[in-house]
Amino acid sequence: MRGIERQDFHDHVVSQLCSWGPVIRVRMQLAACLSAALTLAAGASTDAFAQSAAPQPVCVGPADLVRLDVPLKRVAQRIAGGLPLTIVAIGSSSTSGAGASSPANNYPSRLAVELHAQFPRVPVTVHNRGVGGETSRDMLARFDRDVFAEKPDLVIWQAGSNAVLRNQPLDGARTLLREGLDRLKASGVDVVLMNPQYAPKVITKQDADGMVDLIDLTAKQTNVALFQRFALMRYWRLTEDIPFSTFLSPDELHMNDWSYGCVAKLLAGAVAEAATRATVTAIATSPRR
Repeated sequence: MRGIERQDFHDHVVSQLCSWGPVIRVRMQLAACLSAALTLAAGASTDAFAQSAAPQPVCVGPADLVRLDVPLKRVAQRIAGGLPLTIVAIGSSSTSGAGASSPANNYPSRLAVELHAQFPRVPVTVHNRGVGGETSRDMLARFDRDVFAEKPDLVIWQAGSNAVLRNQPLDGARTLLREGLDRLKASGVDVVLMNPQYAPKVITKQDADGMVDLIDLTAKQTNVALFQRFALMRYWRLTEDIPFSTFLSPDELHMNDWSYGCVAKLLAGAVAEAATRATVTAIATSPRR
């Protein structure tokens, strides 16, 4: 190749490379972004796998903490007859499921699953009527629409948490609880009260223990069952030495999938035992012929 031809060829190659330079740079940038994205995705997958693979504590609760003191007579009748059992769970964010990874993992959803396992021949429906941020006053205002309209056999009323968080007077809470329980009992449904969660943002409040005592006393005075969530979660932390991070969300207030599932499991067992006890009591006290 002559000198001038070689020079022309060189100039042509340089010109082509220069014209393609932006394209090459863009492709290199895209390749770098793709590599970074794949690295992040791999890291996220590893974290998710590590979290799911992390050992979970055994769901435990002392019998005296998870037993319902009052038999559930209406629930017993529905189960004995193989009739559909309708439950309404009313409350605040602890009922709606704040902190759960999905609606399927809040406590009312898990309760339906656990009760179906206990009574496979009984159709069980659990309506979740939890609304985040509500107090007992707010819940009472929607009893007609969200509770009685469902014609429930059992109502589980989770109360007290937001009143404590907002430093509301205990006297007001007492009045609202009594009003709500009077209305529920007058309708003929079985009732289970559920007290606040044992969590750092609750237990540091001045009236946390006072609210727990108030709900316990009100349950006794009105002869309704109480599920002692506060004492159960305190047992996990202080007796079983389970870290808060294992059974609470990072906000140190709301529960997580494990604790919602464990509460549902223990509550289902308590409901089943209280219903069985009601049946046995009814048989034992029926007149002999």
